[in-house]
Amino acid sequence: MSDPATNLSAIRPRKIIHIDMDAFYASVEQRDNPELRGRSVAVGSSEARGVVAAASYEARKFGVHSAMPSVTAKRKCPELIFVKPRFDVYKAVSAQIREIFAEYTPMIEPLSLDEAYLDVTENLKGMEIATEIALEIRARIKAATHLNASAGISYNKFLAKMASDLNKPNGQAVITPRNGPAFVASLPIKKFHGVGPATAEKMQRLGIETGADLREKELEFLVRHFGKSGPYFYGIARGIDERQVKPNRVRKSIGAEDTFAEDIHTYEPALDGLTPLIAKVWRYCEANSIAGKTVTLKVKYADFTQITRARTIGHGFQSPVEIEESICVLLGAIFPTGKGIRLLGVTLSSLEPLADTSVEQLTLRL
Repeated sequence: MSDPATNLSAIRPRKIIHIDMDAFYASVEQRDNPELRGRSVAVGSSEARGVVAAASYEARKFGVHSAMPSVTAKRKCPELIFVKPRFDVYKAVSAQIREIFAEYTPMIEPLSLDEAYLDVTENLKGMEIATEIALEIRARIKAATHLNASAGISYNKFLAKMASDLNKPNGQAVITPRNGPAFVASLPIKKFHGVGPATAEKMQRLGIETGADLREKELEFLVRHFGKSGPYFYGIARGIDERQVKPNRVRKSIGAEDTFAEDIHTYEPALDGLTPLIAKVWRYCEANSIAGKTVTLKVKYADFTQITRARTIGHGFQSPVEIEESICVLLGAIFPTGKGIRLLGVTLSSLEPLADTSVEQLTLRL
């Protein structure tokens, strides 16, 4: 197996910008309603099974964040104001932002409504300095939408993503090839983009607490414990990420899964665990204007045996509500269960273009 570090000299230096809108949904609502400015705002439903789609920075100070159950959010912040999503407005603002990006580069990879990677190594403005491009784009976004954006600038996607969080809100940061490895070395592993809670917990059990700890592990060790993600972890521990910015990505399926700290034995906690996974899958669908005709439930038990259950409909799922309805049917069929559940996953396949609909959705695309 090749060592990613040996390929560093062969990689052409790139200039990658990660643009991330600040508290996007909530900021749009505060922009359009002066009464909400300076107050704790959550976009989403306040109902018992509601989920926060976005939270203002005022609400985040109380620990409120996206994908959090609304009941929990209200408990953390009693003064929280819930606002129903206005997806037509978010889409319109999205289009404005995307048009600005397109003036600088065709190499745009949207991740969601409020963030995207831009490769500006060769750009349409002929600008040499990526930090200046990021400053100009953020200023253009502010002038056009009256909203703030933060940016990270680096020589690869991983570090650009990490940099965009360093000076939020309404700021930007750069991580150069010279300081990239040192930045990663000092970073707690739980802060790594792409390392979820379950993976971070596994790494900690293996004695990996920081990027420096991760760098000490041999490639074979990481492949043995993390499979196909091993080479990726080996590379980013050294500040190396060879992934290209890919506009108009095409995928055959999209999925999300989570390993729980404690085994699940009953239906309601299982459904609660699936809710943020459905939201994550739908986020990708909206980011790429696609829908899937088949939804698959993945269940891994405490003894590591695994089953999948699938349901196909005649048209693509048009909302997270439709996905949850099918997931409820699939999930209900496995209960009661004689053994605990350690992992649940949701996958959409048979992807097709998303129909234009006004149905409320959790997340949309840039």
